[in-house]
Amino acid sequence: MDSKALEKLKYPIGQFQCPEKITEKHIAEWVSTLETFPIRFEALVKHLSKEQLDTPYRPDGWTIRQVVHHVSDSHHHSYTRFKWALTEDKPLIKAYNEADWAELNDSKSAPIQMSVEHLKAIHYKLVNLLKGMSKEDFNRSFIHPETNSEVLLSYNTGNYAWHSNHHYAHIENIMKRKGWL
Repeated sequence: MDSKALEKLKYPIGQFQCPEKITEKHIAEWVSTLETFPIRFEALVKHLSKEQLDTPYRPDGWTIRQVVHHVSDSHHHSYTRFKWALTEDKPLIKAYNEADWAELNDSKSAPIQMSVEHLKAIHYKLVNLLKGMSKEDFNRSFIHPETNSEVLLSYNTGNYAWHSNHHYAHIENIMKRKGWL
């Protein structure tokens, strides 16, 4: 497989492109994406067989099962980062090795329903939090240790809306390629 085709499989909707000036309209659209994502995601994956769930979405990529568990883990971390940034002054957050997490037994073999239910719960909490935030709250930030960069909560909102659609597209695309849709 050539590098261009592999890049398209890795980033089916492209990489996150944050607007230079984030508006209230951007925030509202991103929050709407986060609000509807768990139900859309569940509808996409709930009828997949064990064999389908254990199919990688691309060569040398995670299985669909690992992607589902990853999204739940990642969005849980994101919710915690929002809470830290809203209650502390530019906290240094804890990074985690998502590739290693994806290799743990729960990510490789556990039923996806636990992560689907967790995702619904964490998004319910996250969206409730986001809808109650002020414009100033979205300008709060945390420090990411891997890049030593400041991440604004407005940016993080968009990044996680993108992250939702990014992994949805991974699964939807393999399902289309395999004729499962």
